Amino acid sequence: MSVYRPLVCLFRHGTAARAWRTLTTWSPVGAAFNARVHRRLDIFHQNVGLFGVPELSCVEGFEVVQDRALQETQQLVEEACRCPPGVQTVEIFDKLSDSLCRVADMADFIKVAHPDPSYREAAERTCINIGTMVERLNTNVDLCKSLKDLLDNEEIFSKLDPETRRVAELFLFDFEISGIHLDKKKRKEAVNLNVKLLDLSNQFLMSCHMPNRIEKRALPEHIHQHFTKDGNYIQIGGLNADAPDDLVREVAYKVFLYPNENVMHILEELLSCRDKLARLVGYESYAHRALKGTMAKSPEAVMSFLQQITDKLSDRFNIEPSLYSPYFSLGACMEGLNGLFTQLYGASLLAEQPSVGEVWSEDVRKLAVVHETEGLLGYIYCDFFYRPDKPHQDCHFTIRGGRQLEDGQYQLPIVVLMLNLPHPTRSAPTLLSPGMMENLFHEMGHAMHSMLGRTRYQHVTGTRCVTDFAEVPSILMEYFATDYRVISQFARHYQTGQPLPQSMVARLCESKKVCGAADTQLQVFYAIMDQVYHGKPQNRSTTDIMIDMQKKYYGLPYVTNTAWQLRFSHLVGYGAKYYSYLMSRAVASMVWKQCFYKDPLNRETGERYRREMLAHGGGKEPMLMVEGMLQKRPSIEDFVNALVSDLDPDFETFIMDSEG
Repeated sequence: MSVYRPLVCLFRHGTAARAWRTLTTWSPVGAAFNARVHRRLDIFHQNVGLFGVPELSCVEGFEVVQDRALQETQQLVEEACRCPPGVQTVEIFDKLSDSLCRVADMADFIKVAHPDPSYREAAERTCINIGTMVERLNTNVDLCKSLKDLLDNEEIFSKLDPETRRVAELFLFDFEISGIHLDKKKRKEAVNLNVKLLDLSNQFLMSCHMPNRIEKRALPEHIHQHFTKDGNYIQIGGLNADAPDDLVREVAYKVFLYPNENVMHILEELLSCRDKLARLVGYESYAHRALKGTMAKSPEAVMSFLQQITDKLSDRFNIEPSLYSPYFSLGACMEGLNGLFTQLYGASLLAEQPSVGEVWSEDVRKLAVVHETEGLLGYIYCDFFYRPDKPHQDCHFTIRGGRQLEDGQYQLPIVVLMLNLPHPTRSAPTLLSPGMMENLFHEMGHAMHSMLGRTRYQHVTGTRCVTDFAEVPSILMEYFATDYRVISQFARHYQTGQPLPQSMVARLCESKKVCGAADTQLQVFYAIMDQVYHGKPQNRSTTDIMIDMQKKYYGLPYVTNTAWQLRFSHLVGYGAKYYSYLMSRAVASMVWKQCFYKDPLNRETGERYRREMLAHGGGKEPMLMVEGMLQKRPSIEDFVNALVSDLDPDFETFIMDSEG
């Protein structure tokens, strides 16, 4: 993420503030994001609790909602076990999943995002308790039997609709990879390993973002200002990759990535436990277990995909982001997203005032997503501005999944988007670099995947699909973010109102191709490392493995006494699946070129994209969704060619050739 460089120094006596306020007219959505929120103290309204959950108006409420979910779980388990085979079996399982996920997903977000440590600690305890229950349920023989009775009854099962059949099979898959087929002793061992993995994953994720310290006297005084001071120490909490000073970047890299023996032990124990669990439940490696059911299917297919990409890559150049930032105010970008969604799907973003206690920071904006004929689709909470307590990476969280309710209503999805953007100042609104703008579009792609989905079951709603498909909608949004026909609708200078010149957009797009080869090679390296870590165990340290892989698959040499893998938090959430970014990018590339490139704002194409891909979440086999959109089933070679063609400077020639 680029370093924010305020423009206050260019103006005197607040004239900049007056300029951008008077020369630019913002829509309600743009205005909501181009100014600080000043919420007055409201003593007349009751605290509604986080996300409107009354119990979460205080930290003790986590235990209340947790206990209620666990009690409901027990009732639903009993109901599932006595229910005759039929569609109601799957509905009960989905209710069970929903009851646990609504608490666990919210707690998973709060434990990393809430500024109050007492809330974070309570949420973390809730995550562990709910997670432990989930692992026990996944090895509950009686519960599994109720599901198998349905799947084994061919007469009843064949009459179920396709989404219900798929959801039933996915629930059974969860049982199988958790070791339901093992004897009682081994099932207990599997549960214990899963519970231990929850704890190790938590420890590793927390350590990934912890700063390292170094004595002040060890660093030249003129660079102290770039870091956080802590008494006689300097704290370094990131790579400072966008800092213009070479020495600042070098110091940040070497200090932040300096090996920590305790974290090294956590990672190695995490990988060891994953391997033990995979072998216990009958898989050759954790990678084999993790990839079952994905588009890739196997580690061998992933490695073939990655190796073919490596064989076709080359190096290129860059642009100056600061020239673009004045055209990408946050409000303008949000207006652009609103316009894009309205034109493609008939869905609009409406800013709403949160109730007292509903959000965790006064900077959080609440958006209602409203369809022109379907009405309210769901809610997006935008936590966009930098705070010291927030995670550094941009991410999204599902707080509540959508599902069909018994009374005919639809349970509206709720998601949170979290970015780390600079606050607006007196002189300027929040200004985004091209990279920040692209990240915003990416994360909003995840959000709209949830908003536009209308699955019957929350177990497969929105982004709750296989990992190598989940990134497709968000990466596709990156293509919209660099198309001039889209950008020209919103990118205008925050002072003058002048549109971003088309020539600058052309340079931006070309720079992506130019730098894309190096970035893609880096992603290949990360993905291969992820596969090796989760493949057959090796009798050497994770650092030794990393050094060896870096020599083979990445152009830059290893820096002595660094261990970047200890900061690679994706090893937890994407274990053996980090390749998903590349495969999803390949699919998104094909969808963009074949369906959207000629007319990116075409409503008919947008509706078709929603109907074929977004609407199903994980309720349909992913390759069938891709095939439905592309009218062909792509091969590994097609995926590779799609990625490499993105780096072709003569893109129009590629389009004509593909149509020949």
